[in-house]
Amino acid sequence: MKWGFFSLTHLFTLVLAAGITVALYYLLKKRSAKVQTLVLGILSLSGIFAIVYNLVKWGSPVEYLPLHLCSLNAMVLPFAVFSRNKTLNNLLLLWSFGAILAVVVNNAQADWSIFSTTFAIYYFPHVLEFAIPVLMFKLKLTEKDVRCAKWTIIITMGAYTLIHLGNLCINHLLAQHNVLDWAGNLVQVNYMYSLTPENPVLQLFYNILPLPYWYMYLAVPIIAIYLGLLYIPQIKLLIKGKSAVS
Repeated sequence: MKWGFFSLTHLFTLVLAAGITVALYYLLKKRSAKVQTLVLGILSLSGIFAIVYNLVKWGSPVEYLPLHLCSLNAMVLPFAVFSRNKTLNNLLLLWSFGAILAVVVNNAQADWSIFSTTFAIYYFPHVLEFAIPVLMFKLKLTEKDVRCAKWTIIITMGAYTLIHLGNLCINHLLAQHNVLDWAGNLVQVNYMYSLTPENPVLQLFYNILPLPYWYMYLAVPIIAIYLGLLYIPQIKLLIKGKSAVS
């Protein structure tokens, strides 16, 4: 059975993702903070497992380096859970949205069988990369802080910039050494899609600003609005605090 793109099967997996998140919340909400952290920490390692699996499985590790946003999420997530660091957890409020977006906008993976290992290795880590940051806040293992919003944007765009430079360097070396894939095509990478868009959402940005790297900056205002909505309660408290002082 193929996953499909907004097919009944795809829609079911989206409902399942929500169900997994809700189920974990109710399973953990009456447990101690230590147990909650331990369980979420162990589950957070699924993304690391997926990274290792892809590096080994496909025989072309240069194409599966952990340099997409979801892979960065996977690597940061265990540290965020076990340390309960406020800055990291607030950062993952944004990156977790990218993880669920990869499950929603799945056109590149639509032909996969939902009973395949490839699907499982993709789907479950992405769902957990969305669910765990949300649960860290719902279970009060960390707290939202609107002051972290600027660092979320700075770290995200800084990582994007470094990875874009990495794309250019890697592709130069691959071309220089004429590294070919199984079909005889030159291997080129496009981590964080800094060179070209590879899904319909990013294609909209590229249609407006058809420039590699720069087109992604059109997402920054959307990110700022998204973070603003997340932090509405904290923003209201700050405004009230300033009003009280004045």
